[in-house]
Amino acid sequence: MSDISLNRKFSVAPMLDWTDRHCRYFLRQLSKEALLYTEMVTTGALIFGKGDYLVFNDEEHPVALQLGGSNASDMARCAELAQQRGYDEVNINVGCPSDRVKNGAFGACLMAQPEVVAECVREMQKLVDIPVTVKCRIGIDDMDEYDDFARFIDIVANAGCDTFIVHARKAWLQGLSPKENREIPPLNYPRVYQLKATHPELSISINGGITTIQQMQQHLQHVDGVMVGREAYTNPYLLASVSQTLFGSPLPLPSRAELVNTMQAYIERQTDEWFKPWHVARHMLGLYQGQAGGRIWRRYLSQNGTGKSPDPHLLRNALEQVEQAQANAEKFANTKFG
Repeated sequence: MSDISLNRKFSVAPMLDWTDRHCRYFLRQLSKEALLYTEMVTTGALIFGKGDYLVFNDEEHPVALQLGGSNASDMARCAELAQQRGYDEVNINVGCPSDRVKNGAFGACLMAQPEVVAECVREMQKLVDIPVTVKCRIGIDDMDEYDDFARFIDIVANAGCDTFIVHARKAWLQGLSPKENREIPPLNYPRVYQLKATHPELSISINGGITTIQQMQQHLQHVDGVMVGREAYTNPYLLASVSQTLFGSPLPLPSRAELVNTMQAYIERQTDEWFKPWHVARHMLGLYQGQAGGRIWRRYLSQNGTGKSPDPHLLRNALEQVEQAQANAEKFANTKFG
């Protein structure tokens, strides 16, 4: 088991256009223990692209790179690059159902080609010491029986992969959009539980539809870890409770105001000429979800974080707006009921 095995108890899913380095830095302030994943990066982007697709903040550790690809030699080359840059894990995307992923011969369509995934695992493990893991679905299209799923797992595990993160829905590669594939196919948690029961030697994490601490605790009675996606993004303060509840952290929960000030300082440290405060603020829209002033927070960020002249003190000024609204609400309540 790898050094980050304990962190697998809770992880934040790789989400395209969402879990960039600014998002991951923010989430790390909420939980020191959670395992964070990058957006999916294709082998083509890493090998032929002109940008630096591997950049991350040191504070993000433990952090895993998710790779999209199916050419074993390219996957191995990119895994080696990831290890050289300091990533703690490299994960193979066998779950994304989008058309552009399918046309690139990677993602969920690879569940029909377990030998290809197995070859990628073997070649990657020849070049790296960090864990090589797989994120997959429970099935695709009409290949959705448990035996189909188990065959995929067995072939890839026999190649040397001992860690699987399973989205507990099958993917329809024909007829459903990526968004619909996250919502329409029914969840089948018992299938993932069955996989763990029949393969106790493997590390199995479950993903899909998980929104509360109570649900996480229930899943952890059957599997090794839970991975949360959209809920962690839209309601990020959930991660603060995860640290205490799932990991037993003795540290007090950081206040939302403390987080705002930390992230404002992070914004002010950025030196990239193309950087804008919105690149950070967009990941923080849900920080005050369910709290007084939440709408004011979202509106201020949206109105003042974009455009040609964004507010350089965006987060701090938004916080002042929220705190003033909260103070006014409390004053009104005391006047009315006092």
